[in-house]
Amino acid sequence: MKKWILSFGLMALISFGVMAQGQRGNTRPNPEEMAKMMTERMTKQLNLTKEQQEKVYAIHLDLAQKREEERQARKAEADARKEEAQKHEERLNEVLTEEQRQKWVEIKSERPVRMRPHGEIMDRDDFRKRRGGGN
Repeated sequence: MKKWILSFGLMALISFGVMAQGQRGNTRPNPEEMAKMMTERMTKQLNLTKEQQEKVYAIHLDLAQKREEERQARKAEADARKEEAQKHEERLNEVLTEEQRQKWVEIKSERPVRMRPHGEIMDRDDFRKRRGGGN
């Protein structure tokens, strides 16, 4: 029974995350708000007692805090990679002539960016459109 409740809670967490993205755009609730929302939902669906609510909230809060820490760590890693790539590009530009730099920019813009599922190659324009960005 405990495994069932925990499994249900995890599914609720995942579905809440998906729903929150669709409803709120880029704003995300903090871990406490997320745990509260998930606990309220489980309380309504399962008719939890006050004691159960407190325990379920603590479980949800622990998971939400861990997920937030993981998200922050991924963001920090992505920022570090971006900064490293920028430094790399600056170092290359110090070596290349102006003509070579222009040609390098042109070559990079023509390269495929990502592989789609099933092996399709997505060019930079398609990638930017899918990502929601402009040029």
